[in-house]
Amino acid sequence: MNITSGNILLIGSILLFISILAGQRAYRFGIPALVLFLAVGMLAGTDGIGGINFNNPGIAQFIGVIALNFILFSGGLDTEWKSVRPVMWQGTILSTVGVLLTAISTGLFVHWVVPGFSLFEGLLLGSIVSSTDAAAVFSILRSKNLRLKHNLRPILEFESGSNDPMAYLLTITCLGLIINPGSSVSGAIVNFFVQIIVGGGAGVLFGMAMVWIARHVKLGYMGLYSVMIIALMYFTYAVTDKIGGNGFLAVYLAALWLGNHKIPHRTAILNFYDGFAWLMQIILFLTLGLLVFPSQIVPVIGAGLLVSAFMILVARPVSVFLSLLFFKMPLRSKTFVSWVGLRGAVPIVFATYPLIAGIDKAGMIFNIVFFISLTSILVQGTTLPRFAKWLKVSEPEEKMIGQKPEIDPSEVSDLIEITVARGNAYTGRPVAEAPFPDGARITLLRRGDDHIIVTGSTVLEAGDRLIVASQNREAAEQVYQLFTLTDETDQ
Repeated sequence: MNITSGNILLIGSILLFISILAGQRAYRFGIPALVLFLAVGMLAGTDGIGGINFNNPGIAQFIGVIALNFILFSGGLDTEWKSVRPVMWQGTILSTVGVLLTAISTGLFVHWVVPGFSLFEGLLLGSIVSSTDAAAVFSILRSKNLRLKHNLRPILEFESGSNDPMAYLLTITCLGLIINPGSSVSGAIVNFFVQIIVGGGAGVLFGMAMVWIARHVKLGYMGLYSVMIIALMYFTYAVTDKIGGNGFLAVYLAALWLGNHKIPHRTAILNFYDGFAWLMQIILFLTLGLLVFPSQIVPVIGAGLLVSAFMILVARPVSVFLSLLFFKMPLRSKTFVSWVGLRGAVPIVFATYPLIAGIDKAGMIFNIVFFISLTSILVQGTTLPRFAKWLKVSEPEEKMIGQKPEIDPSEVSDLIEITVARGNAYTGRPVAEAPFPDGARITLLRRGDDHIIVTGSTVLEAGDRLIVASQNREAAEQVYQLFTLTDETDQ
């Protein structure tokens, strides 16, 4: 097939559509959707049935940077500061000291166990896989609707959203020492701290600037506000990187600041980024799947299994327990944090840096990293709800009261109570099947004396009382008709 814009769009749209359908079906079998996205890319690649010859690490890396900015920014926007503040130190230590300990322990293990790996090559591989993946953690925790005790969820989301810069800096530092063996280790350490300090400071400053611009720049169309934020997001990354800071850290902190301040059309911006983050995750995993040659992974399965097992059972638990040593936290909570050491797309993106640099072990490192990420999502990602239940850190649904509305409280104009009529078409069916209008959400469900959190899988019963928040009277009336009409009233 000739490479034309039409053919690229045709193939891309087909792969995207197949990925969405595969992701929808994945959770019926307990498989994270991210694995299916990777699998679709691999099947479409050179070794798969699609036969698409994609072998350009530079393009894959560029797509990875574009996508990671969106994923991190979306995660920061959706993180509530009031939930992060009590666990900020735990999350910060995990995203710095925890990553460093994971990188060192994994690197030493690779050097000792995998034949032919020098110390710096082992540390490079350990650095690449040292951080938990924001895309994997955000998507799996939220899609599985895990309600966790002891502030575990904000710890895990804050860690995964803020630890990529540390892994990136370690990766670049180790790669530099391999390419230039005579380079100064002390200089690399100084550069490391400069990137963290400059990136953190730039993130806060750009976040403040985003809030001011969003409040004072008046645009004629609501949709342009989201586009404007995209421009500011990439400007934040590019400028921070240009002045020697870490752009990923700056983007996450800027989003955290922006998401916790009142701005016009905040709900529309959040919804836009949530949907676009999913798009970026799919594109990223598809691209990385295309870049992989399954036939080249087979020779490294043995080494990949050893390193994966070591990371899951030793490196991650040791780094978590040492990082949280001085924090008062139940043993079962630390154990659960140890299990949520999800690797995903980020390590695979970082593994393209050795490929582009052309070092000797680049291909082997890339294939081992891909195998580690795949096994992590399959083993840890599929068992999170079960482990949460075993360790008794999950919150029973019936004890949860209320739900965070998906619309900004400042934009709510109507709050009404609706009783689901007997004989209504949506009784006995999940809430997700009801065609809710934009700007209206269920904030609370009362069933007798119980208050139940509403998710897409919540099955409605006749007599349920729904507290509905809406942005306008028209949306409220549509929801009222949705649940009060019966077969008789329709006639």
